[in-house]
Amino acid sequence: MNSLFRLTEAIPSGWQAQLDLEFSYRSDKTVLSHRSQRGPLTVQRAFYPEGDVCHLYVLHPPGGVVGGDTITINTTVHANGSALLTTPGATKFYRSQGETAHQQQNLDLADNASLEWLPQENIYFPGAQARMSTHINLAAKARFIGWETHCLGLPANNETFTTGQLSLDFSLHQDGAPILMERMQVNADRLNSPTGLRGHPVMAMLVATPANNELLEQTRAILSNEDMHLIAATLIEDCVVVRYLGNSTAKCRQLFSQIWMVLRPAILERKACPPRIWAT
Repeated sequence: MNSLFRLTEAIPSGWQAQLDLEFSYRSDKTVLSHRSQRGPLTVQRAFYPEGDVCHLYVLHPPGGVVGGDTITINTTVHANGSALLTTPGATKFYRSQGETAHQQQNLDLADNASLEWLPQENIYFPGAQARMSTHINLAAKARFIGWETHCLGLPANNETFTTGQLSLDFSLHQDGAPILMERMQVNADRLNSPTGLRGHPVMAMLVATPANNELLEQTRAILSNEDMHLIAATLIEDCVVVRYLGNSTAKCRQLFSQIWMVLRPAILERKACPPRIWAT
């Protein structure tokens, strides 16, 4: 009886979802060469608006994440492959009854591979308990552009993040060497702190590599007229890092899209081709 009780206690209470994706270059385009999924996590069919780049939309059918859920996305782009991943809408983390929701992305790129990781925003409802981890491993000649946007509370409904907790873990390694490693703990009482988020519910980061000082200056030129938002760009080794702190996910998306349209031709040698789902 006691052993049965312990076994029951060990069973996870939420969805345990995992999606493994591999992209390979085949003759004239990149294809989704391997896909395995467990739980409510899947992808739509691949799109090819550019001919050879594989555009793929990651779907989480339940429509939201609750305490106890664990979501893992493992993505590998093999040599010479080119893929763009996005989501059809925001990912919503709902109020927790005490358990933590986990989401982790592991992105691995081989030499001469490129990946654009461009999900729409994560929205954390008041009372959410969430942990978000993103780990990017690049080979020496890999190319990457990605962003993450986090919205605490529901600003459009005047619902502030008065309770809850968010833990962020982000790392980018290239050829085995760490380029960017960050950890951040956000409690509800830090939202208005002058050493915290200063009352801004939206924070985001864009990273792009390989880059140089010229691309950094082009990025800063886009931001030069933004007086209503806290946003800045810097260059860490050959990686452009843009950080946003403000009140609007829509404005953040607009700015990041403008930066992406400038960086993409230089880094990936491709004209900007926004995913069709962004227009719906």
